[in-house]
Amino acid sequence: MIGLFFGDTDFPKLILKKIKKTKKKYLILDLSKKNIFKKDLKSFRVNIGQFGSILKLLREKKCKKVIFAGKIDKPNLSKLKLDLTGIYYLPRIIKAYKKGDAAILKELINILALEKVKVIKSTFFTPELSLKKGNYTKYKPTKDDLIDIKKGENILKKTNAFDHIQAIVVRENSVFKETSKGTKNLIKKMNKTKIKRGVLIKYPKKKQDMRVDLPTIGLDTLKDCKKAGLKGVILKDKQNIFLEKKKCINFATKNKIFILVK
Repeated sequence: MIGLFFGDTDFPKLILKKIKKTKKKYLILDLSKKNIFKKDLKSFRVNIGQFGSILKLLREKKCKKVIFAGKIDKPNLSKLKLDLTGIYYLPRIIKAYKKGDAAILKELINILALEKVKVIKSTFFTPELSLKKGNYTKYKPTKDDLIDIKKGENILKKTNAFDHIQAIVVRENSVFKETSKGTKNLIKKMNKTKIKRGVLIKYPKKKQDMRVDLPTIGLDTLKDCKKAGLKGVILKDKQNIFLEKKKCINFATKNKIFILVK
């Protein structure tokens, strides 16, 4: 049996659909904001601080492997409902909390490892959702775009290992970094600028565990890029989750946006 730690976005739904097709036994640990898997009889609503309840559930269902997928928001420590096991691990949680989102997820993985539960790649059942190296539309980066890309990559290399930044927009001499509010909010800011060009670079966080929290791109992202006047999206080879692939590529081609995977 596979344990599924599911948050928001459509990615978890696609994983679940694939798992059901293979008829593999599963258990959902629903961490989404609106309990979106509540209709599934194999779904359990959990709080990220209730480690005791989570581990007990995994043991009862004999789950030796788990997947993390979807957006899982950073918990509010003051509102975290800790059980006894959660209290035991609290010092570690607080230490990770101060470092950022990636550190919290990493610490949860470490705790599961101590309990002999293995975390596998989020794309294990859906490898087709990760794009390989290449240019996916007939439009290619211009000389100016390549300069912007290089500048953005250099900035991302200098980010803190536990920073929340996965996305960055570069427009000529201007650089805009993603905040905890996410990529959509970042691109929206571009609508307020007069310059109609630039690129969106979305790479994994520095020293990121590639089993979880990979940068995700979907049709909404491409539509937001069009509104903001961005000319291209750049991703890392097999280090991304690309939803609605055909629709995205068609939309990008129609609107003269390049999709480059390096």
